[in-house]
Amino acid sequence: MTEKKQRVHLKAPDHWVNDPNGFIYYQGYYHLFYQYFPYGPRWGTMHWGHAVSRDLVNWEHKGIALFPSKRGDQNGCFSGSAVEREGKLCLIYTGVRYEEVNPEDIHVSLNEQFESCQMMAVSEDGFSFDNWKDKEMVLAPVADPKIGSRTHTRDPKVWKGGDGWYMILGSTLEEKQGEALIYRSEDLGSWFLVNQASKGPEYGWMWECPDYVKVPGGEALFVSAMGLPGISGKEKNQALCFPVTFDEASCRMEIPDEYQFLDYGMDLYAPQTTLDRDGRRILTAWVRMPEPVGDGWIGMFCAPRVVEMENGHIFFRLHPQIREALSREILKPSQAAPEGYRAVFELEEGQRINIGGMMVWRNGNRLFADRSGVYPHFEGAHLLSATPQLNGGCHVEALVDENLVELFVNDGEYTVSSVVYRLGKWIRPEGNLADIKLYTLAG
Repeated sequence: MTEKKQRVHLKAPDHWVNDPNGFIYYQGYYHLFYQYFPYGPRWGTMHWGHAVSRDLVNWEHKGIALFPSKRGDQNGCFSGSAVEREGKLCLIYTGVRYEEVNPEDIHVSLNEQFESCQMMAVSEDGFSFDNWKDKEMVLAPVADPKIGSRTHTRDPKVWKGGDGWYMILGSTLEEKQGEALIYRSEDLGSWFLVNQASKGPEYGWMWECPDYVKVPGGEALFVSAMGLPGISGKEKNQALCFPVTFDEASCRMEIPDEYQFLDYGMDLYAPQTTLDRDGRRILTAWVRMPEPVGDGWIGMFCAPRVVEMENGHIFFRLHPQIREALSREILKPSQAAPEGYRAVFELEEGQRINIGGMMVWRNGNRLFADRSGVYPHFEGAHLLSATPQLNGGCHVEALVDENLVELFVNDGEYTVSSVVYRLGKWIRPEGNLADIKLYTLAG
């Protein structure tokens, strides 16, 4: 992909991207960094790519922000977050050092022989990064297996609390159950472990990319659970959401047994949140793709979503700036801008709609989506998606891109986001469904 400016959905500039990192509104720009392998459309030695936007709609890739340069991150700058301190942008991330390198492929380790530390890089303006000078290790690899894993402790999410800085890290206990490690610091440089939180093996053997947030209606914890039991299909790693309570003084986190999936299309992973310029908690996530597109890029991010809670249930609502951008009414998808369109409709019992070859319908009080006609078929491919029981009605707002269909059901009560390939430029209702409104980019 040669074009560096993109609208609505941020996609790989070329080659490979995965987790969103360092998502922050800073000095008039939304900054979204991301895991990036710049040498091919595959996973490898991680760098941080960098994109910026004024409005969450129009994005511009700015190149590589972080690359391996220190002993602690010599084999990759892995996931992390961003905060503002005294006007400067601080990136806190996981550095990886391989202890045994694959001699046939230096971009991967052998036998999981590597260690992970937490590092910080500082920028004066959010655009310029000196990888040789302005980096330091702020947290050494975990040494005590009763605390966590020396290898699998990663993805720091940092925030400013009432009496200092807080960090939540994903880890594992003996590679049997995922956990979150919670640290406190006065200066971002010296960190002290205060507490641990976990649930048990039935919630995955490792928790990646943790994110604790306060939102209207409550508090939430996001974790990307590896090896989640009971998941059918190829992808056993899934992003989970818990309503929680967190006490700053003790750093004790109460996590209930029940959770909901981040998204019921099962393609979204590694979510990260920030506050937008109006103070709303917003979220984006990595869209996992099974094969490259076009001239060899793979990986993109879902549209920003506003996170709120009602009666313990977490809602993910389409960001109003995306809706406002996609506001020019059209009669058919072939009239849409290259970035796609927004479709709005209600589904009654038995009604179906064909979105370019992807079937969506209502059965009982659940929404179903079948992408088997627009997705590669391979063993374990996840083709059919469904929401849990809806809380009355089935209002759908669909964001349709040539490689991603996002369904916002009942204003974010549930979402179903599905990767697609070779999506057709049509939308065909069935079962007396007639009232469909279509919108594309206004300018």
